Amino acid sequence: MTRGRTSTGAAIRVLIADDQDLVRGGLAALLGLEDDIEVVAEVGRGDEVPTAALAHDPDVVLLDIEMPGLSGLEVAERLRDRRVIIVTTFGRPGYLSRALEAGVAGFVVKDAPAAELAAAVRRVMAGERVIDPKLAVSALTTGPSPLTQREAEVLRVAAGEPTVAAIARRLFLTEGTVRNYLSSAIGKTGTRNRAEAVQVARERGWL
Repeated sequence: MTRGRTSTGAAIRVLIADDQDLVRGGLAALLGLEDDIEVVAEVGRGDEVPTAALAHDPDVVLLDIEMPGLSGLEVAERLRDRRVIIVTTFGRPGYLSRALEAGVAGFVVKDAPAAELAAAVRRVMAGERVIDPKLAVSALTTGPSPLTQREAEVLRVAAGEPTVAAIARRLFLTEGTVRNYLSSAIGKTGTRNRAEAVQVARERGWL
């Protein structure tokens, strides 16, 4: 049996989700060169992944993190019954922690050599968990996010809304409640204002 094939001897079926056409096509082309891996579907939006997974029944799903519709981390939460590998440019420790909480089987950065990605697919198919070693060390050093789920949600919305009132309308909260969440998030990130809090939280992968 060829190394990396499924228990039936078939090629490993892979679904790729990435919102950048060139990146998605490049990953598909590189993996398509492997005789034991078959790319069965490519999608450009996170919210298209669950439907594509049902339609094509991949053995392994490769997800970018930042995609329209749903983020890769949100998709991973919905695909806990499948083998998922996060393949991202954003090798942030907070993202790794959230990915592990979502039950992903692998987390690799896009600048890894093609051979490493193919090897990660095979190892995940064999039941292993594959994590970029440098990122794992960084995650242990940084620690988990100090933000509550609600504080993180308020910061995510704050990144795109100019006023507290607008944030409150989006989240169906009172303005006072939004201010309290923002104040708490600013304190936990050690910043001076909400813009800095958003920036720090993003850099650390907490959003």
